[in-house]
Amino acid sequence: MLYQLAVPTPIEDVEELRVLEWHVAPGHAFAPGDLVVELETHKAVVEVRAARAGIVRSILAPVGDWQRLGRPLAVVSDTVDEPLPDAADTLAVMHVDFEVT
Repeated sequence: MLYQLAVPTPIEDVEELRVLEWHVAPGHAFAPGDLVVELETHKAVVEVRAARAGIVRSILAPVGDWQRLGRPLAVVSDTVDEPLPDAADTLAVMHVDFEVT
């Protein structure tokens, strides 16, 4: 199944975050607990970790991009052979664990 990896919500007093660093690349498999992407607010860093295993299929928000809460950052899937959709907004959101530091 295909999912969107989205900017996590809710984060108090935050409307958008900047992509600071990707720790995965398209084609990269990740396991539960793996650090996938670091985002930053104007005051803090947000570490986004996988809550389940998956494969990164496409990165939609490159380093430096600002994204609003809930917007898709990447398309991920359970297997590498699933065809990619035309729009990530229609995909279910993959649950992630995140920590604001």
